[in-house]
Amino acid sequence: KGDIGGNLIMSVDVVVVDDEKPIADLVELYLQNEGYTIHKFYTGKEALDYIESGHTDIAVLDLMLPDIDGFTICKTIREKYYFPIIMLTAKVEDVDKIMGLTIGADDYITKPFNPLELVARVKTQLRRTTQYNQNFAGSSGKPQETDEIEIRGLVLNKSSHKCWLYDNPVTLTPLEFSILWYLCEHQGKVVSSEQLFEDVWGEKFLDNNNTVMAHIGRLREKLNDSYRNPKFIKTVWGVGYQIE
Repeated sequence: KGDIGGNLIMSVDVVVVDDEKPIADLVELYLQNEGYTIHKFYTGKEALDYIESGHTDIAVLDLMLPDIDGFTICKTIREKYYFPIIMLTAKVEDVDKIMGLTIGADDYITKPFNPLELVARVKTQLRRTTQYNQNFAGSSGKPQETDEIEIRGLVLNKSSHKCWLYDNPVTLTPLEFSILWYLCEHQGKVVSSEQLFEDVWGEKFLDNNNTVMAHIGRLREKLNDSYRNPKFIKTVWGVGYQIE
């Protein structure tokens, strides 16, 4: 049985596509440890043939393959299927393309990667899919609003005020949670210190107020987020903060 966010399910079928056998074997080992069923392929054609004939809950797809590139495979999958796709890339310059979601990928991870982080990303995508299906409002055709946000292994639950990073709990004060939730809610947008302070604190912002900077610093520490190369909270100089 697999485990998605603590909920046991009967089985999870994972398609792993990577022409580097040691990497494919490593991904297989760690995901098998979670109880998932792994279908491993070294070429894009083999993977697409299986997806057409078998059942897939999620795919972990390398970008550079010997026969068909990962972008093409992803686009082909998206013509018929909606299961989550996590892209593996060794090229930093491809990240923006993937994050643009123009090819239909749900997440990406750059090589070399921590296998435990990949496991957490897989769990996040499976949890999101399960929650979406549970919240789907029948004949209305519209998903109900959710109180959970998930971004690249970071999970925030508004009703419980709990936070997890790669499935590990992160202890946040109510104010820190509110700041992080606000930034995640505005993912992709730059939020000014003034806007953040006035909306979260509910008070008038003063130019010499360093409160926001101090709290952002503490949040970065708790998320193990690098100031110079942040994975989550990015400083846009002269403007504010952004979660991409």
